Amino acid sequence: MHHPDADTSLIQHARDEAAVWHAGQTRRSGDPFLTHCVVVAAIVADIGMPAAVICAALLHDIDDSPCPPGRVTEHFGPEVADLISAVRTAKLDAIPLSALHFGTARPSAAQPTREEAVLAIRLADRLHNMRTIAFVAPTRRYRVARETLDVIAPLARAAGLTDVSRELHDLSSAVLQPTPTAAVTTRTLTLLTLLLPPPTRVRWREEWHAEIAALPARRTRARFTLRVLLSTPRLSWTLRRPAFRERRW
Repeated sequence: MHHPDADTSLIQHARDEAAVWHAGQTRRSGDPFLTHCVVVAAIVADIGMPAAVICAALLHDIDDSPCPPGRVTEHFGPEVADLISAVRTAKLDAIPLSALHFGTARPSAAQPTREEAVLAIRLADRLHNMRTIAFVAPTRRYRVARETLDVIAPLARAAGLTDVSRELHDLSSAVLQPTPTAAVTTRTLTLLTLLLPPPTRVRWREEWHAEIAALPARRTRARFTLRVLLSTPRLSWTLRRPAFRERRW
């Protein structure tokens, strides 16, 4: 864990708050909107952000819900509320690279700059949107992919987030230059998720699709699909075990 002393109860509270105010909202895929909030927060946590930033990630779309003004400040403090506001208004090309230090070694307990926190959430939001871009209308899909390839992925790379940059680059390239083989493979993986318990399908579909998008060679995509095909029955059995379900949120 990047921040072993993080207040996980605050993160759980933010997750519960997001669940309340996004209840009934769905994404274009038909999945509950909360899935987006949770995945964005998970990406932000992987980047190494502390609890306050993870909370802001969970609540980054709260202004598009019936949540009353001032509630976030009351429950999570001005820092989280300010981050949410900044995430919605910040222009990424205006963030100075001198304020970003993702690629440098620093103590795990060191707090990120405000610019780093804002960028982490915006990149995580774009990364998850790119993973699920198949559900977006073709014209907008192309426009978002082009912006991601030309602006967002290079910014992530310049900031030192090479893994995020690489995945953004591969996902956007797959949209702009699709191959018939990749499309068939993606459909196969989507069908395989039907073997999994319904609550887990979105997560695994997104992970498998992102992995396929990152594999440029036809042979490696075929090997990955075969590996998923052979392992899905066991994965389905594991996910359906009562002991496993009890450990989930």
